[in-house]
Amino acid sequence: MAKFNVLRRPRTHEGGATVKRDDKRELFLLAVANMVGESTFYETSDQRDGRYAQLVRAVTVADPEWTARLLAWLRGTANMRSAAIVGAAEFAYARDEPGLTRQVVDSVLQRADEPGEFLAYWLKEHGRAIPKPVRRGIGDAVRRLYDERSLLKWDSETRAVRMGDVLNLTHPKPAEDGQGALFTHALDRRYGNVAEIPASLPVVKAREELLDWPVQRRRELFKGDATPVLRQAGMTWESVAGWLQGPLTAEVWTALIPTMGYMAKLRNLRNFDQAGVPDEVAAKVAAELADPEQVTRSRQLPMRFLSAFRAAPSLRWAWALEKALNASLVHVPSLPGRTLVLVDRSGSMFYSKVSARSELTRADAAALFGTAIALRAAKADLVQYGSTAHRVELRESESVLPVVRDRFDSLGGTDTVGALRQFYRGHDRVVIVTDEQHNGNTLPASVVPREVPVYTWNLAGYEFGHTESRYTFGGLSDAAFGMVPLVEAGGREAWPF
Repeated sequence: MAKFNVLRRPRTHEGGATVKRDDKRELFLLAVANMVGESTFYETSDQRDGRYAQLVRAVTVADPEWTARLLAWLRGTANMRSAAIVGAAEFAYARDEPGLTRQVVDSVLQRADEPGEFLAYWLKEHGRAIPKPVRRGIGDAVRRLYDERSLLKWDSETRAVRMGDVLNLTHPKPAEDGQGALFTHALDRRYGNVAEIPASLPVVKAREELLDWPVQRRRELFKGDATPVLRQAGMTWESVAGWLQGPLTAEVWTALIPTMGYMAKLRNLRNFDQAGVPDEVAAKVAAELADPEQVTRSRQLPMRFLSAFRAAPSLRWAWALEKALNASLVHVPSLPGRTLVLVDRSGSMFYSKVSARSELTRADAAALFGTAIALRAAKADLVQYGSTAHRVELRESESVLPVVRDRFDSLGGTDTVGALRQFYRGHDRVVIVTDEQHNGNTLPASVVPREVPVYTWNLAGYEFGHTESRYTFGGLSDAAFGMVPLVEAGGREAWPF
């Protein structure tokens, strides 16, 4: 019997029939699901990150303009931070073209700590030789992002590459006179040379004055109107916790809340409750969380609202979080006709967290997206499946969060084909939310008539998929859902950027 001269067809990790994607589709699906440095059920972090870097370099060489658009969209609309930064670094490593490389690097750096993140990755992977287009792209971002408040928030001794290091390595020209003083101060902080803080840095000066208060006097600040003092000194809730060297009481949180951004409020609902923040203060927070404009500006992933819903012990946040979640799912279309929605609840979906700092799994994300699609559709059958498959009953005008919390189970293996055979009954389309690691010998889409669109929403981005000549999207945000109506209107697959 032949040992070597044998045709081996690709299989999923579960041994199921599969297809090999082209490089662009594989890169897209991995990018929108990749938190970088984190393992999944079937891939270690090294395997996953290595595959991602290799794909970025290959597609950059083949089609640099397409890759540039992907990376800008990834950091912007899709709000995938680490994958965009790593992608931009590998883009720059693969391509020696000044103009486009500079633009790509600048486009993915959207927060003041990200120039340091980019350089930490570059130095680790590619050494201290930093090409001029990379230095200039980082410099463009530094001029946009570095100010007094960002210095106080992000320049920490715990970071391997501090703001002063970024300035030393890239030599950006200050955007204005005030930024020149800031750059000088950042370099002095880095090398322990701070003497007197100039008057042109009033926020830094106010912070230093607060730090000089004796510890035993610091809670006296909250007997009066502390909010203006905290705001002037650029004090975040984390810095106040360290400054007080003790618990944050209801009075402290009440003073802090007006200075806090959207994400900080969302993360601290449990802390507000535990400290006993008054109902009238909580009502203002809830109104801000539910405001669609603020949700859009915050660019929170939908899973953040599910996480907050599970963490917050009181019901005073529930309706606000439901409204916020709905606003965050703005790209999920209202599909006409009849839609079959299959949600993968197999073991591999429960193994992988959506990020190292989250308790949510890809099974949670699948349930959330599947429920949102079903509730918005004109008429939908929502099914959860694993080794077996079961209908998830929905009532008219129901809320997403309670459904996700109460009606989904863990169902073992991944019999996608069996679920389709059991529940497909002449629907106008099929949506499958999954990691695509099914265990059957038949491609799942093959059991559905070819004229019926089958949309796979891939939450893991593995190399091989379960679909052939159908539509595969992906990710942990709703940013690409808008492609579904485009596909059905134009009869072809499109990119969301």
